[in-house]
Amino acid sequence: MNVSEVIQKIEKELQSVQTNPELINFGIVESIGDEIVKTSGLSNAGYYEEIAFEDGSVGFILNIDEDSVSIVLLKNSGKLSEGMKAIATGKILSISISDKLMGRVVNTLGEPIDGLELNHINSVNYPVEKIAPGIILRGSVDRPLKTGIKAIDAMTPIGRGQRQLIIGDRGTGKTAIAIDTIINQKKLDMGLKKVTCIYCSIGQKKSNLASITAKLKEEGALDYTVIVAATASDPASMQYIAPLAACAIGEYFMDKGEDVLVVYDDLTKHAWAYRQISLLIKRPAGREAYPGDIFYLHSRLLERAARMSDKNGGGTLTALPIIETQGNDLSAYVPTNVVSITDGQIYLEADLFNAGIRPAINVGLSVSRVGGAAQTKSMKQFAGPVRLELSQFRELQSFAQFGSDLDEDTLKSLERGKRITEILKQPQYKPFDEISEILSIFAVTTGFFDDIAVEQVSSFEKRMIEHIKNTYPETVKKLSSSAKIDDALKAEIKEEITKFKKDNGYGAS
Repeated sequence: MNVSEVIQKIEKELQSVQTNPELINFGIVESIGDEIVKTSGLSNAGYYEEIAFEDGSVGFILNIDEDSVSIVLLKNSGKLSEGMKAIATGKILSISISDKLMGRVVNTLGEPIDGLELNHINSVNYPVEKIAPGIILRGSVDRPLKTGIKAIDAMTPIGRGQRQLIIGDRGTGKTAIAIDTIINQKKLDMGLKKVTCIYCSIGQKKSNLASITAKLKEEGALDYTVIVAATASDPASMQYIAPLAACAIGEYFMDKGEDVLVVYDDLTKHAWAYRQISLLIKRPAGREAYPGDIFYLHSRLLERAARMSDKNGGGTLTALPIIETQGNDLSAYVPTNVVSITDGQIYLEADLFNAGIRPAINVGLSVSRVGGAAQTKSMKQFAGPVRLELSQFRELQSFAQFGSDLDEDTLKSLERGKRITEILKQPQYKPFDEISEILSIFAVTTGFFDDIAVEQVSSFEKRMIEHIKNTYPETVKKLSSSAKIDDALKAEIKEEITKFKKDNGYGAS
C-alpha cells in the first residue's frame, strides 16, 4: 500500500473507535511542589475549573500553558504523587452557601472551623469569581452605613454599596474600626434595614481570630455575622481564595435583597499570597515582585460591591478593605492600587495613635467620595464645620509650637480644635447612635464646650447626651426623623444644653 492508502486506513480505524467523552478531560500529574501541581492533558479544562485527584486532593486551575496546566491545591491529602490522574469536574470553583452560615466561623471552602457541625439545607453554589453587576443593574448610593464612630460618620461617611478603604501602619486600629462597625449594626438607626456582616480574616494569627470571634459573640454581633478565615498557618492558596469566598457569601445575601457589609482584613496579605502563587507558577514578576495583574485582581473583587436598583432587589454590598502600610508609605504599589479602586479612604496615622488620639484618623488624607450623598440631612448639616475646624486646628498647631505671639482669633481656633479633637476620641467597642453623634457635634461646633476644661469634655459630653435623651424625648423624636434641623429646633437644643450646663455647674469658674 502506498502512503495515502495507509493514512486513509488509519483514519477509518480511528473513526470506528468508541470514545467516552468523560474520559477525554483527564490529565496526568507531572510534578508537585509548594501546593502547585503541573499536569499534562486536561485539554478541555478552563480557568478556575475545579480539579479532583484520585487520592482525594482538590485544586483549581490558575494557569494554562501550551502543553500543561498549573493547578493550585486547596485540599492536599499528602498522598499525591507523579503519574496520578487529574480529573476535570466541569465546575467553576464555587462555595456552598446557605442561611445556616450565619453566626459561624468557616474556612475558604465554606467548611466549619469552629468545632460545630454545619448542615447546609437548600444550599446554593456561588462561584468565587463572578462578573460584577453592570451599571444598568445598579442604583445610587443613598443610604448611610453607620459605623458608630463619630469621626467617620461626620467626616468620612460610608454609604451602603460603597467601597471605603481603611489604611494605615501596623497597630494603628484598622481592625478596631471594622469590628466597631460590625458591632454597631446591632442598632437599627433611622428605620434602616439590618445589615448582614461578613468578616474575612486573611493571613492572621489564630489567636487574633479567636479574640475577634469572642468579642463579637460577647457583644451579640456574631448572630448576624459570618467569619471567613484563612489563617497564617493555612496555605497561600486558601489565603488567596478567602476574600473571593467572603464576597460570594455577601452576594448570596445581597441577591436576597439584604444589606451586606464585607470586611477584608487585610488585602496586603492577600496580595502577598497571590504573589507567592504567581511566582511558583513562574509568571513574570513586575514591580515589587508582584505579578502584572495584581491591580486587576483587587479591582475585580472590589467592583463586586454594589447598590442594586430597587427593580433588581435593592440589596447592597458594602466593602471595607483594609491595607497595611509600612512607615506611612502610601506610595507603595498595593496601597496606591487599592486607593485608586475604592471610593475613598480612612487614613490612620501612627503619630496620632501614639499621641492618644483614637481613632487616629488623619483628616487631611481621609476622604469619602460618595458617603455625603448617603448621610442623613441632620448629620450632613452639622458635620460640615467639623472637618474645616479640625483641619485649621492641625495647621495652626504647627505654628503655635514655635511659641510666637498669637492673636485672639487664632487662640480661639486652637482652643476649639482641642475640644473637637477630644470629642472625636472614642473608646473601642463603644459605638455611638446617630442622636448622640448629632448632639455631640452640634454642641462642640456651636461653642458649648469652649468654656469647659479639656479634661472635663468627655464627662460633660456623656452626661449631656444622657440628660437630653432622658429629659427631652420630644427633641430626640424630632432628631430621629432624619429631616433637616430648622432654626426652632436648634434654638430648642441650645436652650436645653444651656440649662444643663447651668444646673450642673459646668463652664468657666
